[in-house]
Amino acid sequence: MKRDYAPVLPGEGGTDYARYMRTDALLDLQRRPEEVIHRDELLFQVVHQSTELWLKLAAAEVAEATARVDGDEPGEAELLLARAVLCVRLVTDQLDMFRHLSPADFQAMQPALGNGSGAESPGWRQAQTASRHLGRAFQDLLARRRLDLAVLYDGSPADPTHRLAEAMLDWDERVALWRSRHYRIALRIGSHAPAGVRGSAATTLARLADHRFYPELWQVRADHATGPAAERTPVSAAGADDE
Repeated sequence: MKRDYAPVLPGEGGTDYARYMRTDALLDLQRRPEEVIHRDELLFQVVHQSTELWLKLAAAEVAEATARVDGDEPGEAELLLARAVLCVRLVTDQLDMFRHLSPADFQAMQPALGNGSGAESPGWRQAQTASRHLGRAFQDLLARRRLDLAVLYDGSPADPTHRLAEAMLDWDERVALWRSRHYRIALRIGSHAPAGVRGSAATTLARLADHRFYPELWQVRADHATGPAAERTPVSAAGADDE
């Protein structure tokens, strides 16, 4: 019996794939050929628009991980953070597309960008907010369980709370790597003044590349081999605010 592939979902598009994925709207989000002033605008928009989608997913995974931490499910939170980490890894890898964009090409398309800046990314703002909330949830988890970070890291690495802390470090590190890569790309194609020049976009990016959401976690990990927990200053959970 021949299968009927006629669409059954509501919405626009000639197939259910088109209707569910909203491909007509999705593929209409880029500037039309008659609107572009440089052919590489399509490359530039596709990279940034897909970045927004991946960041939306990453922020959602971090937010759900936070809910699991609040529900005393650190093991489930760890798994969700692994998904968020992969999202940012994919965002970082696609920056290599900009290696095909010369500074001259970027300057030629600059008028089309107006005063737009990556700092205005809604996906990034959502990821920042979700990361802070996760740090506070982790702090509350330790308080409920009367755990000190130094003692936690002296315990078994198989402990779900310990594994969650490590997953938070993975997330923090992956975001830092993305920022660092973004910084290098800005220097390569953006014709920015180098880091250290006041007001330079590169200076801002360089500063952000060194930011950490969870500095206390990094510190306790670095201090772990310095001696018994009883001889070290107690360390509270991480959760630093961003700039």
